[in-house]
Amino acid sequence: MTNSTDVLNGTESPNSTVALNSVEIRGLSRAFDGHTVLHDLDLDIREGEFVALLGHSGCGKSTLLRILAGLDDEIGGEVTVPARRSAAFQSPRLLPWLKVWRNVVLGLPGRPDRALAEKALDEVGIAERATVWPKTLSGGQAQRVSLARALVREPELLLLDEPFGALDALTRGRVQQLVAELWQRHGCAILLVTHDVEEALLLADRVLVMDGGRIAHELTVDLPRPRDLTTPDFVTLRARLLDWLGVTRTLEGTPS
Repeated sequence: MTNSTDVLNGTESPNSTVALNSVEIRGLSRAFDGHTVLHDLDLDIREGEFVALLGHSGCGKSTLLRILAGLDDEIGGEVTVPARRSAAFQSPRLLPWLKVWRNVVLGLPGRPDRALAEKALDEVGIAERATVWPKTLSGGQAQRVSLARALVREPELLLLDEPFGALDALTRGRVQQLVAELWQRHGCAILLVTHDVEEALLLADRVLVMDGGRIAHELTVDLPRPRDLTTPDFVTLRARLLDWLGVTRTLEGTPS
């Protein structure tokens, strides 16, 4: 398959072939004021693969995502990503002076296409909110708009930076399920940055743990979907990830 790709520390390659990989990273480094955040990092993400990225605060997760999104190019090494990529963040970042549908198609070439926006909003379950102002949305609704804005660009790579972190538990579960359904429908590669071990295991094909600016651990999640967090296999994988993260659990199951 021939894709448009960007080599972030080089020149754009409009018709290069990326064999089975949506993302290829080799020797990636990033430092801020002499402090190295990413150090000689290597990573591949396959086309259509759902990858979750865990790690303690400050380990470089969000820095890596920003680099893949094209928001940070002060890097060493080589990063190859699809030209068609989009991102959704913990804050939906909707412009309050634009109606919801206009936020969805903001930045797309040509005149704002309301029909295209409404189709995307329908896919995330809130087409009826197309003409309201963002301030009238709940947190979960605003995050759905953010997902619609990302998906309307038909990305080959979708980058999610803790998009459920500010949601209450019930809403978080619903939006997690929505993301799983959208991923299966669109078939794009996804990189999800999260602090939530169970969230990573519920959604991802593969979970990576960052430490010291590198990928320190990798876990393939070979469990049937939809996943049940009470099954012995799920519990075993969760314990392994918690161990890698340096988290222990008491007999009552509470992190300590």
